[in-house]
Amino acid sequence: MDAVAARLLNLGITPLQIDADSDRSTSLEELLRRLGAGRPSTVDLVLFSRQMYAITKSGLPLLRGLRGLAESTHNVVMRDALHDVLQSLESGRDLASSLARHPTIFTSLFISMVRVGESTGTLDNAFLRLCDYLGQDQDVQDRVKAALRYPIIVVIMIALAVGVITVFVIPNFAPLFKILGNDIPWPTRVIMGASDLVVHHGVALVIGALLAATGINRYLATPAGRYSWDRYKLKIPVIGDLIRQSILSRVTRSLSISLEAGLPMIQALTLLSRSAGNEFLAERLLRLRDAVERGDSLSRAATTSAIFPSLVLQMMMVGEESGELTRLLDEIAGFYQREVDYRLKNLTALIEPILIVGVGGMVLILALGVFLPMWNMIAKVGHTGG
Repeated sequence: MDAVAARLLNLGITPLQIDADSDRSTSLEELLRRLGAGRPSTVDLVLFSRQMYAITKSGLPLLRGLRGLAESTHNVVMRDALHDVLQSLESGRDLASSLARHPTIFTSLFISMVRVGESTGTLDNAFLRLCDYLGQDQDVQDRVKAALRYPIIVVIMIALAVGVITVFVIPNFAPLFKILGNDIPWPTRVIMGASDLVVHHGVALVIGALLAATGINRYLATPAGRYSWDRYKLKIPVIGDLIRQSILSRVTRSLSISLEAGLPMIQALTLLSRSAGNEFLAERLLRLRDAVERGDSLSRAATTSAIFPSLVLQMMMVGEESGELTRLLDEIAGFYQREVDYRLKNLTALIEPILIVGVGGMVLILALGVFLPMWNMIAKVGHTGG
């Protein structure tokens, strides 16, 4: 290392950091890490923020506190990142720049909050705000997943039942149904056609489904595809409004926290657009930022963005006029949070009618497809016997 540093200095190059290049092959664990396995979750970041708040609040030296966190954390990726942050701090970098070396773990909003906290001497408050923000965000995500778990399980079980009936049950009845000739009812024709397609062309259907899924994933990976899908998600009945309100709750709370921490409005809106989690709403936030940059007020720019209801726009306007924009933005976040809570509590009740209609329709088609030809055959036998 010293020889390399001396050589670079002789060439007029001042190295900031020199790492040894290992000749050993990449292990499976390292490969999985590069693919994102083991990445710290939001819960890990909440715990990290809470611990950093305790360290900075108590006056414990930052290096000693981080070293203790690195030794006590159970997440391998987080532990390696903290060791790298320690080395970066020891080489003279500030905390925000050291955390920024790991963008897959710490978001741009996280790093900006830390940077503002460092520059204003309120690092403990920055970590406290991040802890509250991340905790609320994780709580909403957990409740959305819990609310959607039941309908997803129901749909999967229905699909499995229909698949078993189509592949294993209907083929055994097909020879019996064909006795009717042209008198086979249309529900039975539909079921028999689907069964023949699956039984005789199942491999081709699986390959076609895999190719279609691959093509869709590649399209969604493009900016245009991601934008289209994120825009469509907001139009899904019941779920779309829930997604929109959840994102806007996070956005308005993040904006309140950012402005309270001292971030300029333009920079805060830029960071929020990157962390919105929805390309369509991110594009609208960028429009809002551009309008503010041209000199419009936040409430006027929000009106043209067409993502906030009139009540929220009025609260923004009052906040700007009274000089309490951060407090009212936090109130807006609470408004959206209450809307999300209400919808989550009633989500199952809203989805159940859709599930009942869907399940009832499939059961009706299957029942008619199986029993109608039997009734026809019984009727024919009775007529012949008469």
